[in-house]
Amino acid sequence: MKFNPDYSTKESLLKLYQKPLLELVFEAASIHRKFHNPREVQMSSLLSIKTGGCPEDCGYCPQAARYHTDIDTHKIMDVEQVLEQAKNAKANGSSRLCMGAAWREVRDNKDFDKVVEMVQGVNDMDMEVCCTLGMLTEDQAKRLKNAGLFAYNHNLDSSKEFYKDVISTREYEQRLDTIENARKAGISVCSGGIIGMGESEEDRIGLLMSYMQMENPPESIPINALVAVEGTPLEDQKPIEQWELIRMVATTRIAFPESVVRLSAGRTKMNMEAQALCFMAGAGSIFAGDKLLTTPNPEYNEDQEMFSILGLIPKESFADAPQPETKPDEILIERKQKEALRQKELEEARTTTDSNKFEPRSIRSVDSL
Repeated sequence: MKFNPDYSTKESLLKLYQKPLLELVFEAASIHRKFHNPREVQMSSLLSIKTGGCPEDCGYCPQAARYHTDIDTHKIMDVEQVLEQAKNAKANGSSRLCMGAAWREVRDNKDFDKVVEMVQGVNDMDMEVCCTLGMLTEDQAKRLKNAGLFAYNHNLDSSKEFYKDVISTREYEQRLDTIENARKAGISVCSGGIIGMGESEEDRIGLLMSYMQMENPPESIPINALVAVEGTPLEDQKPIEQWELIRMVATTRIAFPESVVRLSAGRTKMNMEAQALCFMAGAGSIFAGDKLLTTPNPEYNEDQEMFSILGLIPKESFADAPQPETKPDEILIERKQKEALRQKELEEARTTTDSNKFEPRSIRSVDSL
């Protein structure tokens, strides 16, 4: 079931969203139990592999270069650093690692080669690998797929109508094109939105309708609550009530029974009881760790305690689909061969210089004459 045919129109979906909350949660829980193990929740980790300096103007994002925020900007991380972080995340219970880079689009350069190596390394650890890198061509998506990428995240953020009030540097259709490029490469799609940016209830439903209109809706739909960051255009936006997040999770679960609904940003504003209602209503994933890219998130120990109290169990990697095969990357192989050859030439040059080292002629002093 790609989507629930009982709610295939904007009117019927809005009516569902506006149901009394407990009735909505009950309906969502019933569907969730039919298609998923209600005790399983995947623990995922989100790592910013390149932070800040983005040329986009997304009104919610502290990583835009044009905004004056307090983030620690850094260039792309080394492959070894990322793999070490992945090991730590796995040791703390995460079965999925999502790597984010503050790019408008992927460019075919050494930085992208590094990302390919990161994907290969994390997939070889038997962890699901997800990337969010901005706009992506079909050829770039194929490279990531061959490296072992499990999912590509590219959020639509909101309805097509409200989108232009938040972002002007990228068209809604460009986001849809990137999602389609990932699809063509055979990569699982992770795409969702943010609530609390000043949108209407109709805009929240419009986001879900965008996914219903796809031939294949996303396998994962993250639901985020805005984390207002000082220095961004949305810094003064009033935080949403936690009940709104529960309502959005429940509606998404009913609309897309087979998709994984991911409870994402905004959990720091929720108490355990509200999160429990989200899990009951169909949330099947959380991000673990003290940061989501650059915004706060509950710590591992807090989540482990919550799992214990609620009787939840961490979901294993590749429970929903087979692990991708890591295939050799010809571009990486050629680059490493060139680097090895260059290193060899440098060593030979140093050896030649050492063996022909200039020895100054000995000069006798005047006294010895």
